[in-house]
Amino acid sequence: MGINTNLTISVGMINPKRLYQEIGLGLQKRIASGEFILGERLPPEREIAEELDVSRSIVREAIIMLELQGFVEVRKGSGVYVIKLPDSLNDNQDPELNRNSDVGPFELLQARQVLESQIASFSASNVTKSDISRLRSYLDQERINLEDDKEDYECDRMFHLTIAEASQNSVLSDILQDLWDRRAESPMWQQLHARITSNTYRYQWLEDHEKILLALKKRDPEGARQAMWQHIENVKQTLFKLSDVDDPSFDGYLFR
Repeated sequence: MGINTNLTISVGMINPKRLYQEIGLGLQKRIASGEFILGERLPPEREIAEELDVSRSIVREAIIMLELQGFVEVRKGSGVYVIKLPDSLNDNQDPELNRNSDVGPFELLQARQVLESQIASFSASNVTKSDISRLRSYLDQERINLEDDKEDYECDRMFHLTIAEASQNSVLSDILQDLWDRRAESPMWQQLHARITSNTYRYQWLEDHEKILLALKKRDPEGARQAMWQHIENVKQTLFKLSDVDDPSFDGYLFR
């Protein structure tokens, strides 16, 4: 029997667009077609999400992408406006998106939530006194940084990476390190996060860290899993709320 050459996989299929890129490209095409004209306000985020049957976080990421590309801007207390008209696009003409491998910030948080909650559970059975001591030192320094109004997220990063190291599984540690590296190198994450000017939410996250540490000290796998899951859920919800341009209380945290 001969080989069925119809099963050959196209190279272009190996690296498909991310969903937020598909949504962003669709909006870009609608702008290019004249559906949204220069200076016009885009529909509310919730409306776009319902129309396309996707989550609001996906639409949020698509808007961030368009803002980074210079097609739209968010105006404080007003909405998202078209400020640049793209060239006419078709399905095979989207080089900008093909080059962009950035992970959406909410997609990244979701991946971390799934992975880190299980890592915390596993680490609760393997954590050592030395690990606990290191984690405590990071939280103490994190609190000092907050009280000094110092924007330093290194302690936050090291707290999470140390929990992964406490699993005593180098593969899990490497995977988590890669996710944090993606965050550090992500223009979309920086666009989302750098506009937040209040430290209030960070006190909530510090309290979450304390709950995670307590569960680890008790060697409570389920407690550690739940505490980590809830922590990253709080992070997602806080960042989503602070960057919600459709919310009347939006204060321009996300965009210039």
